[in-house]
Amino acid sequence: MAKKSKSDSKSAKKIFVLDTSVILYDHNALNNFQEHDVAIPIQVLEELDNFKSGNDTRNFEARSFIRLIDKTSKEKLISDWISMGASGSGKFKVILNEKPLKVDAEQIYGKGKTDHKILNAALSLREENPDKKVVLVSKDICLRLKAKALDLFAEDYETGKIKNVDELYAGKTELLNFDINIVDQLKHDKVIEVHDNTLSLKTGNHFYILKNKRKSANVFYNHQLKTFSSVSTDAIFRIKPKNIEQAFAIHALLDPDISLVSIQGNAGTGKTLLAIASALEQRKNFRQIFVTRPIVSLSNKDIGFLPGDAKSKTDPFMAPIWDNLRFIKEQFIGDDKMSGKIDELISSEKIAIAPLAFIRGRTLTKIFFIVDEAQNLTPHEVKTIISRAGENTKIVFTGDIYQIDTPYLDAESNGLSYLIENARNHPLYAHITLQKGERSELANLANALL
Repeated sequence: MAKKSKSDSKSAKKIFVLDTSVILYDHNALNNFQEHDVAIPIQVLEELDNFKSGNDTRNFEARSFIRLIDKTSKEKLISDWISMGASGSGKFKVILNEKPLKVDAEQIYGKGKTDHKILNAALSLREENPDKKVVLVSKDICLRLKAKALDLFAEDYETGKIKNVDELYAGKTELLNFDINIVDQLKHDKVIEVHDNTLSLKTGNHFYILKNKRKSANVFYNHQLKTFSSVSTDAIFRIKPKNIEQAFAIHALLDPDISLVSIQGNAGTGKTLLAIASALEQRKNFRQIFVTRPIVSLSNKDIGFLPGDAKSKTDPFMAPIWDNLRFIKEQFIGDDKMSGKIDELISSEKIAIAPLAFIRGRTLTKIFFIVDEAQNLTPHEVKTIISRAGENTKIVFTGDIYQIDTPYLDAESNGLSYLIENARNHPLYAHITLQKGERSELANLANALL
């Protein structure tokens, strides 16, 4: 449920009960259930009150939802059903500490836990509304299972989720028996015009491997310009692509007509390394190179509990980025001038490495902006980052959608998957999925067998 694009007008009205995980994922979830009613247990508001302070995205979501409730309710009591205003939309209310008469989740699962009180709120609503289907909506799998054990309908929050993630857009296609004249022409001309009405080409920017018998050409198709561009396999900043997918990634990263790039792939495929090397190659075209990643703390604890100042708290999380930069610098051993230049770029903050939370609220103008580990972002976070882009800025998202550390996100609901699926046909966007690991044969063994 919870998809704007699908409305089942023939079905009876339902009541959806939202838990805290849904609100922290999407503060506008209240408005995504069409004509159905939405209930918020009072415990959810209490938990959101604990999240409202801070600069993290979940703090923003908590504050935004609280403001939304206040704006929608106006002078009315939120313990009563209130219309959400829009034509055809349902109503909402806040459920107070009401206990069901028949099945008590706290008696079964234990007293004092907020999740069990939320279950009781849904169970009491079901008793009050026997003519309506009551559904608990949560991104917490364990809570959904507990609800189903009590014969209470429960489902994940579906808005923003990608269906058939295994068929997610990969950014490249191999075409066999392609027109030999075009393949030959690309050997001499780096850019040629094409007419997609005579070819089976994608409706957006796309990479192609064109083959005709023993001849082949690796090209980038710019849908807006209707051109094929030959893809180079030359090194950038002394980092040479080890396979054609990496060459495709570099082409997108260097292309001035492409302002938004995503690179998806397993660990060791070279995503972050290629992005940083490409940024350094174009350092004169941008005011600053900014490399960031979201901080996902272990054991669900905020980094505030760690000792030291802000830098010492965040440095361990940023270490993989520094490792890539160090690897690039090692390619210039013996070249004291370039090694010194890289050190100067860092000391002058021409290249800056910092956690994502540190750039909240900034406008990114003439910046090469790299977001590593983007699979740990929500769709709303990705949208927020892109909306910060000023003139002459390039934004690059890298990540592995199957390696997610953020609670309540998965391969279908994370921001990177959402971006790939929804931006694929935009003229400013290019994507490539890297398949082959290049870190080492031992690393490949882990990806393939373990």
